[in-house]
Amino acid sequence: MSASIANRACSRDDFWISSGHQMLDREETGWAVVTDEFLKLYLARPELAPPVDACPAERALHASLLAGDPRRPVAPAEVDAIQDEDARENWAVMLTHRDRLVTAGCVEGAYLAAVTQGGAASLFLDQWAQIILRGALDTDRSPLVLRAAELLFRPQRIAFHAGGVLLADDELVSVREAAHGASPLARMLLDAPETELDVLGENDERRYLARSDAFDFALPFEPGGPGHGALATAMTSWLRHLLRLDVSIRPVRAIDDPVWRWSIGLNAAGVAICEAAWRGEAVDPATVLGLFRLDLSDWTRVLPRMAGQPIWLILGMDDTKVLRIRPQNLITGLPLLDRQPEEADGRPDP
Repeated sequence: MSASIANRACSRDDFWISSGHQMLDREETGWAVVTDEFLKLYLARPELAPPVDACPAERALHASLLAGDPRRPVAPAEVDAIQDEDARENWAVMLTHRDRLVTAGCVEGAYLAAVTQGGAASLFLDQWAQIILRGALDTDRSPLVLRAAELLFRPQRIAFHAGGVLLADDELVSVREAAHGASPLARMLLDAPETELDVLGENDERRYLARSDAFDFALPFEPGGPGHGALATAMTSWLRHLLRLDVSIRPVRAIDDPVWRWSIGLNAAGVAICEAAWRGEAVDPATVLGLFRLDLSDWTRVLPRMAGQPIWLILGMDDTKVLRIRPQNLITGLPLLDRQPEEADGRPDP
């Protein structure tokens, strides 16, 4: 039985309201059940709302789904009849992902299908990841954990200051740079009142909840600091919610493991580090942004040779200083019996 939408009305303790999570029902498991109201949110996006000069076919398709059944099958001919090429492409992409949601019945099921089968657009994966994390962290009000969870669905800008590491939302930084000149992130964080970003602290729960959809807090992310621990907690909740997997994830300063049977790169730079390590090449410590150790409590779910062995999670950094975590790597990269061929060896995918 699912909870009613009415029971999920927004409150002052709610967060990430812009995700549209309040338009979804919830199963007893906590998974997000797709509703007509949620599907219609896509029709309100500017990419799909017909402009004043839209052709009759585009207007008719939009009106039929918005005013009628947003789940109804759409024939390819209806999309092909749209005159504007960009509009046709937008509709084709949206309908593909809408069909994933309708087929799965819940956001989590659609996400798992998308990351295992491929062909999903990052825009949808990020939105679905936010909704999934909103459910996974429903009872968590730690501002650092919620802010760290943003790393799983929003790119971050990396800055070094006074011996520490700070992460700020990349989109927000780009907007403020455009408005106030291409100033360095350090200036944006510390020196320019008109563009200042707050650095989030452990006691900032009320402030975070009040502006969680602004994504305007910077997160301290130096090794050994609370930011790494908060990300470990968010990733733990992610796996427990999506895979019903009881895991323990904790940050580490170094990988002290002569066996090192399995590792997962959490972003593209992390994958590159994994590949270099597998080839026996030296890894520049300056490219390592974070290291984590993952342990499972139920070893019957993993490949036999991995029983009792840790799994290393690697977060890397490249010259762009932009961090884009791929939370789907945690889903597809684990050595689970039901998700890995027997010959899998822990090497990163190309």
